[in-house]
Amino acid sequence: MSRAQLSEHASAIDALDFDVREEVRRRGVDPLADVEAVRRFARSAVRSHDQRSLSGVVRPVGNPDEVVDELVARVAGFGPLQRYLDDPSVEEVWINEPQRVFVARDGRHELTTTILTATEVRDLIERMLKTSGRRLDLSTPFVDAMLPSGHRLHVVLDGISRGFSAVNIRKFVVKASRLTELVDLGTLTAQAAAFLDACVVAGLNIIVAGGTQAGKTTLLNTLGSAVPGRERIVSAEEVYELRFHHPDWVAMQTRQSGLEGTGEIKLRHLVKEALRMRPSRIVVGEVRAEECLDLLLALNSGLPGMASVHANSAREALVKLCTLPLLAGENISARFVVPTVAASVDIVVHVGVEADGKRRVREIVSVPGRVESDVIETEAIFTARHGRLTRDRGMPARLERFAANGIDIHALLGSRKEPALATQDA
Repeated sequence: MSRAQLSEHASAIDALDFDVREEVRRRGVDPLADVEAVRRFARSAVRSHDQRSLSGVVRPVGNPDEVVDELVARVAGFGPLQRYLDDPSVEEVWINEPQRVFVARDGRHELTTTILTATEVRDLIERMLKTSGRRLDLSTPFVDAMLPSGHRLHVVLDGISRGFSAVNIRKFVVKASRLTELVDLGTLTAQAAAFLDACVVAGLNIIVAGGTQAGKTTLLNTLGSAVPGRERIVSAEEVYELRFHHPDWVAMQTRQSGLEGTGEIKLRHLVKEALRMRPSRIVVGEVRAEECLDLLLALNSGLPGMASVHANSAREALVKLCTLPLLAGENISARFVVPTVAASVDIVVHVGVEADGKRRVREIVSVPGRVESDVIETEAIFTARHGRLTRDRGMPARLERFAANGIDIHALLGSRKEPALATQDA
């Protein structure tokens, strides 16, 4: 198209956008809640435009289906970003500044051709936060929220970030919901998957460690799916990200304080509340601060649980678990925390992103409960060698729990073969 034709096309789209919005207002439709109604209005507006173009009153707009999709994205979606949110290959979208919009595919970053204005970015942020119940202002310049589609939104307000508001949308892309599916993706071997499945069935406490976008939440979801159906799960997160198949599961998330500065619900509160809800398992989406103490106390009381933590290795994950509880108050000392971590954590799984962008489990270690010179001892059960997870010499603790659930852990780990996953209750 020539520049004049592009200008005419843009004007036609803007006019159709106005017509669709007027119809939405007239019908009293919530565009974010009723996307199909918006699509009907868009089809009707485009059809009417096409009929008028036959008489030469207006120029035709080209592919009607593409125009309808653009109108729906403008009115009921998130405008120029919607195509990335609809693209299953895109894992994350972020805006550094209006002219620099990035996406991630298969762990790799790409600068897109999308160019926005500062006004468009502000409008997108406002629209994204509309249904979340969370706010962004000078007193609260950061926000974590969940979009209606299940994607996680993080925004840093202009003034804290330099020049423009920084926006990250981490998409909820279901690549695996079972441990066997992680085997198919090459994240871990069948023997390691069978072992982790057995650990979950036996009720061991598992920590998933790794960096940002390493696949911690995905691995935690697959572990949650392995929990026997007869048990009750209560989970606590900052923003809903855990999603696994289980018949008896209650999920909770944190809440911001209101305009009066009251009503905030921290993750620590949720961990404490979870203990009053008759859980068989407790799952914490990500341990970041003093809530680590409450999680350790819960695990140490005999309640099986799982959590994730940012760390570069299994060893560093244990060090971090020994450090975070100290944030809970001056009366908490390392002399108490270190042996508590050693007694409460059974398995640490470290997952990372390789140079090719693939997520892989790098090590699975056992924590036998011993402490020597304030250092928690570990035993490597699986270690990555030459890009493949292989069986090491270590054995898990609490062997009696495997036996009580009918699992022959020696046969599972002693063979070089790759066995099927342990059976469990529906």
